[in-house]
Amino acid sequence: MAAPYTTLITPAQLMALQASGQPLRVFDCSFDLADPAAGAALYAQAHLPGALYQHLDRDLSDHSGAPDAASGGRHPLPSRDTFAARLRRQGLMPDMQVVVYDRQGATFCARLWWMLKWCGHEAVAVLDGGLPAWQAAGGAVETGTPTHLPAEGTFALRPSAAPMRGAAEVLQQLGHPTQTVLDARAAPRFRGEVEPLDPVAGHLPGALNRPFTDNFLPDGRFKPAAQLRAEFEQLLAGRAPDSVVHHCGSGVTATPNVLAMELAGLGRTTLFPGSWSEWCRTPGAPCARG
Repeated sequence: MAAPYTTLITPAQLMALQASGQPLRVFDCSFDLADPAAGAALYAQAHLPGALYQHLDRDLSDHSGAPDAASGGRHPLPSRDTFAARLRRQGLMPDMQVVVYDRQGATFCARLWWMLKWCGHEAVAVLDGGLPAWQAAGGAVETGTPTHLPAEGTFALRPSAAPMRGAAEVLQQLGHPTQTVLDARAAPRFRGEVEPLDPVAGHLPGALNRPFTDNFLPDGRFKPAAQLRAEFEQLLAGRAPDSVVHHCGSGVTATPNVLAMELAGLGRTTLFPGSWSEWCRTPGAPCARG
């Protein structure tokens, strides 16, 4: 097996991978927070050959109220065991190369990229530029919805390769130099000027703001690594990259920042998956504005 892709993959690289016959699983994570049914409809209109659809609410979150959910917030993480069983039902095998994409750059598919790392599966990459880049490169697409899933896979959990932190841990280390909170929401939400989804507006005291959209070029591809590194280093202003804890509204759009820091050569940093939606409901957790 060739060396796996672990961060990004270009359309040309994915086409070569398809032609090689190497075992491959592709997931379409297109979604619209304002219209949760839209992503599946777009998938049915056009998707990469063989791609399976991953719905943010149903597949990448656990809204069942299960006691073993791995995080709080508006998009709680399922337990690792629950998620691994779902991946097996979708035909995932150990060491199989996974490619994830959406139609929004990496707004939603980076969540699946992170979750696979969290389950110990390193061979996962984001299709840089998503479906638009694929089609611009002449990549083929399919329509419709599969009537059956692949044969069940044998994927098994490995030690997590994606550090995460819960609200209690973030609160305990708030203000300490060993923790730098990075908020991926748009600046008006960070400042507390607007809050369309959660009961409290504002941000974690001392947090820095890095809107996740700042990672992308106008065509939806990630900025070059050197540019990302310069931007993050300017924002961190001497703070250690390994002190960074990422969050957003509900733990979804913070994941492009996690990926961007890794692309920049700054290592794999920590995610607070419950994010603002969990923090602002946590008793005793302070909130700031401005």
